[in-house]
Amino acid sequence: MFDPILLRSFIAVVDCANFTRAAQRLHLTQSTVSQQIRRLEDSLGCKLLDREQRRVMPTPEGERLLAYARRILALQEEARDVLSNLKSEGVLRLGVPEDFAAERLMPILAQFGLEHPGVRLEVTSGLGPDLMRLYRQGEFDLLLVKQMGPGTDCLGCWPERMCWVDSRSTPALRREPLPLVAFPVDGLYRNEMLHHLEMGGWNWRISYSSASLASVCAAVAAGLGISLLPERVINAQHKVLEADSGLPDIQGVFLALYGLQGLSHAGNLLKLQLVTLCETLAARG
Repeated sequence: MFDPILLRSFIAVVDCANFTRAAQRLHLTQSTVSQQIRRLEDSLGCKLLDREQRRVMPTPEGERLLAYARRILALQEEARDVLSNLKSEGVLRLGVPEDFAAERLMPILAQFGLEHPGVRLEVTSGLGPDLMRLYRQGEFDLLLVKQMGPGTDCLGCWPERMCWVDSRSTPALRREPLPLVAFPVDGLYRNEMLHHLEMGGWNWRISYSSASLASVCAAVAAGLGISLLPERVINAQHKVLEADSGLPDIQGVFLALYGLQGLSHAGNLLKLQLVTLCETLAARG
């Protein structure tokens, strides 16, 4: 095994053609450099430098070793830089709402991964209460979550306009009891939908439940029931139910961004990208 300290001294002597100048470059004494070269020669069993000339010159064996020595030290520096970057960037953990992940975030996250190969980005999607609990337990560095009200300790908060949605081809509004397409228990839209219907005295039943936004939207379009959905996901197969439908007006749903203190440089960049995305969506709404 080659000792990189000895190799560095050997390269310095060859480059300077002088032990004294090499010692000055390395911030060592001349005797120390001489001892290191002697140790290297003893370990290899051959003479590496010709000290008989005015300028110290490498022997044929020294010439052969010189190229390898430079490559060994260059690879060592490269390995140190790579590992240092991995250590400094580390893992970045992001929690996002299930109905938000695929639709809006994937292009941003894909580009972020390309621009920051040293970051191990871990993204978890799920229901708001579950995500918030995990964030409070320190499981996420950044969190996007749907909530009622603007929140107190979030980094930013943007309104999410909600609409009652029915099928355009097979309306379900006038059926009895009113069929509902909903997210699972504890989903924000579901809780608000059921709470307001109960307050309004509606007779309802859950006809379809899914954690997938795509499935919920498809079920509404097919006529399985009405649902409460963000305005941004409504498509041509849906019919927005206006105020004259008798359904309660629901406001106060927000998309909030949370983040831990002491984020890495990459973490702060992703935070800014998420803020920009949320501001863009709020402006469109």
